[in-house]
Amino acid sequence: MTDIQWFPGHMAKARRQMSEQLKLVDIVIELRDARIPFSSANPLLEELANDKPRLIILNKADMADESESLKWKNYFLNNGLNCIICDSLNEKITNRIVDEVKRILHDKLEKAKARGIRKKVLRAMVCGIPNVGKSTFINNVVKKKAAKAENRPGVTKALQWIRINEDVELLDTPGVLWPKFDDRQTALKLALLGSINDDILDKRELCEFGLNYLKNNYPGILKAKYDILENEGDLIEAIARKKLWLNNEGVINTDTAYALILKDIRNNHLGRVSFERAD
Repeated sequence: MTDIQWFPGHMAKARRQMSEQLKLVDIVIELRDARIPFSSANPLLEELANDKPRLIILNKADMADESESLKWKNYFLNNGLNCIICDSLNEKITNRIVDEVKRILHDKLEKAKARGIRKKVLRAMVCGIPNVGKSTFINNVVKKKAAKAENRPGVTKALQWIRINEDVELLDTPGVLWPKFDDRQTALKLALLGSINDDILDKRELCEFGLNYLKNNYPGILKAKYDILENEGDLIEAIARKKLWLNNEGVINTDTAYALILKDIRNNHLGRVSFERAD
């Protein structure tokens, strides 16, 4: 069992740049994966953002268990954190985000108005771990392709300012992890949902972790998808044989099995599921 760590050089550089730019922003918008709202929180943000107002966005909500997302939203609100649930791929979100930023920064706007500043442009830093949907979120908010978006981690590597409208502008930042995962379960969840470079992962361990979680928390979901008995000793073997992912000798093609099972989990082919619960 190898340690799961991924902190390439551009992340360390981005962290330094984010720290330098924070003095220029009024609010930090933190995107988290709605399927893992706890594990997709970067503890470095607690250190970097410290006294800045924050807005947590549970992104990719269309892929998560809706009831769990609502529980997570209430959990954050009850702990004094601003939070909204968002599907930035399919939902028109510009007005929601602008209105929420203005609401959170209402007092700051009023103070600016009292000092005679009629039109203060609010600046928001958009942060998140790799592959949380940050670039898609930004492109949706600004209604144009301002940030490069791909379904793999590590695409955005530089900071850039992007204007939404005359009231708010965003600072796009690269997806940043933290140098060492203290909890292996957190690392497995991040890896399972594609926030860590696949090349460094034990894919069998990942598949077993994901399938066992689904079997235990969403009974019947594997039977519905793969037509297997969920008490099978080796779920990967059972799925591969049912799907005929075999070589010429009738032995399962493990590379194919791992890749397609991970694809099913990451792309929501088993239905809306969450890999963390708020209660």
